[in-house]
Amino acid sequence: RRRDYKCHVSCAGTRSGNPMALKLQLLEARVTHKRLGPKTNTFGYPVFYLVFPLSFIENGYLNHVVKVNRWGPASFYLKDHGKRDGSSLEVWAKEVLGNEKPEFEISTITLVCMPRIFGYGFNPVSFWLCRDSQDQLRAVISEVNNTFGETHTYLCSHKDRRPIEESDWLEANKVFHVSPFLERNGNYKFNFIDNDKYLSFTIDYYDADGSLRLATNLTGSLSELNKTTLRSTFLKHPFLTFKVIGLIHYQALKLLVKGFKHISKPKQLSRKNSRTN
Repeated sequence: RRRDYKCHVSCAGTRSGNPMALKLQLLEARVTHKRLGPKTNTFGYPVFYLVFPLSFIENGYLNHVVKVNRWGPASFYLKDHGKRDGSSLEVWAKEVLGNEKPEFEISTITLVCMPRIFGYGFNPVSFWLCRDSQDQLRAVISEVNNTFGETHTYLCSHKDRRPIEESDWLEANKVFHVSPFLERNGNYKFNFIDNDKYLSFTIDYYDADGSLRLATNLTGSLSELNKTTLRSTFLKHPFLTFKVIGLIHYQALKLLVKGFKHISKPKQLSRKNSRTN
């Protein structure tokens, strides 16, 4: 017998758990990539992310700080996420979670993503932190984009639906083509550290033989997001998304020079979402 799934997102009330759950926050972080075979290639660069509950979109609170669906030096567009049609992100997230029939109630879904900069946006991966009424992290929706305009969602949670702890590693089959230097096989291992002071997301890729081929990490500190902090952070990284896409292509050129084998992009699989094993 199928169970009904209940998911409620609220920005009202006082909660005793994770204090970041109902705040607008800014994540100043560093991204690192390390390829381990057949040759090594390592790089890292600073970035910043917006961190906010989805309910802040619905009630208009996000619009007090960031331009929503409007051009600006730093802005946020609904059509950059979820169904990519400008529809409710809360509804989309509920559908992703609901398809898996979790046996717990999600109270808050917090989106961690880069804004558009001067109208241009590219998020290699955005994270949707799904917490229960006790502010325990129960699931993470990892929304991955490649440079070919395609997207895939990995729903990360334990099979028995227990909370995700900092020491946990969640595994998922790699079913989405991202890098033209890595086959679409093997698996990912995800690790999430989520607290009121900093966030850390690690995604390691292991090939079909079980060898670690790519280690990636995003780690940074959290602070209040308001017009003043957004302005100062923007001035430190005025071309954030342009830099990200530029570095992706620059690193690809370096890999070609180093002799990495280029792999033609396979046709994307029909299913656009999957979950950890």
